[in-house]
Amino acid sequence: MQIQSDVSLLPFNTFGLDVHCRALVTLDSLADLPQLPALVRQYPLVLPLGGGSNMLFCEPFDGLVLLNRLKGIKVTQDEQSYLLEVGAGEGWTELVDWTLAQGMGGLENLSLIPGTVGAAPIQNIGAYGLELKDRCQYVDYLDLQSGECHRLAADACQFGYRDSIFKGQLQGKVLITAVGLRLNKKWTPVLDYAPLSQLTYDGVTPRQVSELVKKVRRAKLPDPSQLGNAGSFYKNPTITKTSFEALKKVYADLPGYEVSPGQIKVPAAWFIDRAGWKGKRLGDAGVHEHQALVLVNHGRARAVDIVELARQIRDDVENKFGVCLSPEIRVIGASGEIPL
Repeated sequence: MQIQSDVSLLPFNTFGLDVHCRALVTLDSLADLPQLPALVRQYPLVLPLGGGSNMLFCEPFDGLVLLNRLKGIKVTQDEQSYLLEVGAGEGWTELVDWTLAQGMGGLENLSLIPGTVGAAPIQNIGAYGLELKDRCQYVDYLDLQSGECHRLAADACQFGYRDSIFKGQLQGKVLITAVGLRLNKKWTPVLDYAPLSQLTYDGVTPRQVSELVKKVRRAKLPDPSQLGNAGSFYKNPTITKTSFEALKKVYADLPGYEVSPGQIKVPAAWFIDRAGWKGKRLGDAGVHEHQALVLVNHGRARAVDIVELARQIRDDVENKFGVCLSPEIRVIGASGEIPL
């Protein structure tokens, strides 16, 4: 385990920002874990990092970055399910493709989501009608202070919409080492989301669902290797039914669906698009021309440009529609995660 000082995080974030950290260590073996607590105690700030696909580094991080590259996939099974234990450093997209190649359905709706397996439960990643919590059995983690390893059952992970205990009381205190997944052998497709409704339940295969998901994602979302971005920048907000009905009187095309009694979830992209931000730029920071929910780096954007653009969009949407947007991505300052 080698520690590097003053390291650029340019290769480790999909926004393509050349922001440095005070120190970085790469973890690629479970044998490294017993050494971590002593190392962590030398730094006041610690940030575990996977693929950096959900991070906006605003300024140099004054702490230790733990680059998680713990690999490995173990498969057991019972009568009903395939049981996977996957190293946190495995790529999520690669895992989905691997399961499909093995004839295991269940993750296909989550195809082509960037990042690592270890980051998936932090955000409770989701797409096209499916969330990680629907397939997660447990999460293994290392307590960075005590050095003890723990297994947290899925129902104790406090999964919510792009949320979990790892963004709450365990944030900054643990390193996720593995994720347990349960894939039902009796596969049932999830086709409720509009782009997938063109498929029929009769005869469809997991591979066909995956290919359609990939096609839809590629049409809407830019490839981070070609155009720096972190996917959806904002969460879809939830507003009261009263507010929704008032907005519908003015904007008849506003979509939304009830998530709980009196609470309506509405698409953030609709508000950003209707406010006229799609395709706009602030220097080299911009809003993607095909998907208003995605902020992009056109090549030489500074972190401050992206932050300023994000703030202007948020404020404009709130002023015009009375709806407050919250970032889905994690905004990281010198001393850790900060509000936008």
